[in-house]
Formats: sequence, structure tokens, C-alpha cells
Amino acid sequence: MTIAKRKARPGIKGSEAPAELTRDHILKSAAKLFRDQGYVATTLRQIADAAGIQAGSVYYHFRSKDEILTEILDTGIDEVRKSVVSRLDALPADATPRQKIAAGIEGHLLGLLQHGDFTSASIRTYGQLPAHLKRSSQLRRKDYSAFWDSLLSEAAEHGGLRTGVDLHIARLVILGAVNWTVEWYDPKQGSVQKVSRQIASLISDGVFLTHEG
Repeated sequence: MTIAKRKARPGIKGSEAPAELTRDHILKSAAKLFRDQGYVATTLRQIADAAGIQAGSVYYHFRSKDEILTEILDTGIDEVRKSVVSRLDALPADATPRQKIAAGIEGHLLGLLQHGDFTSASIRTYGQLPAHLKRSSQLRRKDYSAFWDSLLSEAAEHGGLRTGVDLHIARLVILGAVNWTVEWYDPKQGSVQKVSRQIASLISDGVFLTHEG
């Protein structure tokens, strides 16, 4: 997983340099802890221990636990969106609304499951966060929700959705259902790609007419 690089904070470098590799490792280690323990139970010392560095060295890269989590939340959302856009861009120009929604669902699931620690941490910790941390990621979340609203609106305009489908509820159900996969997915059930296609088909069948609109 490629994590957006940010300039390291000035300070004294520890022996764990190079700095960017260490920063990346801190984020990955922290994401696993936030995923497993939640926001409140995870400490900076635990993050440092998991990353194999001195606790004080964390401050060379981040001001606080909150700053680490904020970047993890942002990365989780960004990776999912990039995956969705990639799937949509791969569709032919004449793709139907149903194909676009299915591709969006597959892309969301692929982003979730292929970048599991970051996306799981984002999903599992969000409800635990104090208001100031929620505010920091709300813009990204609202923007991504609006992205899905536009996909569903396009499908409705082309007459492809079942009669009476509320687009706001449809979006909440779709994203809620696919986000829950981080809780139950097991590679033994099939590849990420296979499971993504199956779930996309199940959800699409629920909101679309049996024929293409």
C-alpha cells in the first residue's frame, strides 16, 4: 500500500531511519492496533513498540496519536475512492448504469479488503472518536457520499432503478453492506475479486429492474 508522504517533523533522527520508511511503518503498525483495539485503548507507546522504535521517536514524525489516526482515516477513505474510480475508468464508454454501480461496489470492496488495516481502522474507530477528530475527516466522507449519490442519480435518470427506491437510503444500504465485509471476510471463501463480484451482483439485483434501463 502506498501511503501519501508528508514532510517529517523537525527533530532528532533515531537509528530507525530512513525517515519516510519509518513513518510508513508507524502508520501501518498503528492501523493494526486501531483496528484491533480501537481509538481509546491504543497508546503511543504501544504504537512505538509495534513499530519497533523508541516511544520518543514517534514525535519526530507525528505530533500526537490523533495526528496518526487522522492520517490513517484519510488514507482509508482515499484508497477506497481510488479503487472505485479505477474500476469505473476501466468500463467502456457505453457502460450501463447497472454496470457502473456494480463496478463501484466492486471497487469499494477491493479497496476495503486490499488495504484492510487502514480501512478497517477507519470503519471501526470512527464511532469512538471525539468530535474534533470526526470533523477532520467529515469532508472526505461527505465528498465520497456525494460521489455515490451522483452514480445512483444517473441510474435513476436512465430509468434503471426499481420504482420507489429512495436514493439516500440506497446509498446508505450499499455502503453499509459493503463496509461490513471487513468484519466477516475470510480468504477461504474465495478471492477478493470473486467475493466482490458476488456481492455487487446481490446488491445490484436488489435496486435495479430485471432489465436494463
